[in-house]
Amino acid sequence: MDALSNVIDPELGLDFVELGLIYGVEVEDGAVRVTFTLTTPGCPIGPQVTEQIDEFVGELEGVKSVESEMVFTPPWSPEKMSEDAKFALGF
Repeated sequence: MDALSNVIDPELGLDFVELGLIYGVEVEDGAVRVTFTLTTPGCPIGPQVTEQIDEFVGELEGVKSVESEMVFTPPWSPEKMSEDAKFALGF
């Protein structure tokens, strides 16, 4: 999760962890699988996010492979954000 805090939403200027956009991380024998979502299905930054996840998680010691999956179920909502993110965005 620390590595994923480097994945930034360029429009909001906050990281994906604080925004509640990381839905899951599974680690098994050096293989990491990250499930994430976007604030809206039409958001164009999906490929950029996948690249950032691969880069930041792939740099970690012991990581042999990174797989990321973008999902939209359950849909994201502002309630998934951390308290800090809600404050920063005025929620």
